[in-house]
Amino acid sequence: MATPAVEGAAVVALRAVLQRVRLAAEKSGRRADDVRVVAVSKTKPLALIDQLYGVGHRCFGENYVQEIVDKAPQLPEDIEWHFVGHLQSKKAKALLTAVPNLAMVEGVDNEKVANNLDRAVSNIGREPLKVLVQVNTSGEVSKSGVNPSECVDLVKHVKLDCPNLVFSGLMTIGMPDYTSTPENFKSLLSCRAEVCKALGITESQCELSMGMSGDFEQAIEMGSTNVRIGSTIFGPRDYSKK
Repeated sequence: MATPAVEGAAVVALRAVLQRVRLAAEKSGRRADDVRVVAVSKTKPLALIDQLYGVGHRCFGENYVQEIVDKAPQLPEDIEWHFVGHLQSKKAKALLTAVPNLAMVEGVDNEKVANNLDRAVSNIGREPLKVLVQVNTSGEVSKSGVNPSECVDLVKHVKLDCPNLVFSGLMTIGMPDYTSTPENFKSLLSCRAEVCKALGITESQCELSMGMSGDFEQAIEMGSTNVRIGSTIFGPRDYSKK
């Protein structure tokens, strides 16, 4: 199939992001394939998602249940959807029912959400759902996530008491910190070390999802396996939509 003579701005931006991901991964001694790029398409039209799908991108993220419920049925079934951020426990069943190709929830921030997701997966009869536990690494009251000191307990609950969930790692939406050693990232690394010790697993069995448009290269260099990129690919968020 011939490559279009003129690519859309989102496609050009995605290619630039993937190149930056490759360089950051190589700098940290890893392959670009070791890093998952979640294109966060909140408030963006289907046409833009279609453009990125057309050049081979398959991993997209949304922050609002109603938006992903509306979008997913109108797009190809092989898209790997990620729900990113706080999920109201009462909306777990609606999310899973409407989006059968939901690949991961980033992230679970309390036992009630974990229990409702676990129950919904069982009732629907779909394959176990991958989840990341969300940690509030910045201590901001406006941010969701479990306190770092309570991270191990929540992970144990997901791992041991939610048979329909697959604990896959940790995520954070921290306060922007563009220094060479962001505190939010260091905090999540410490949480991973504690989780791995408590569960007797290796770090390779515990993904890290940290880093967004402004700091994803630093996150990759510090070990992130998952980066969530929105504005750098799609342009500024349209705050008139939610």
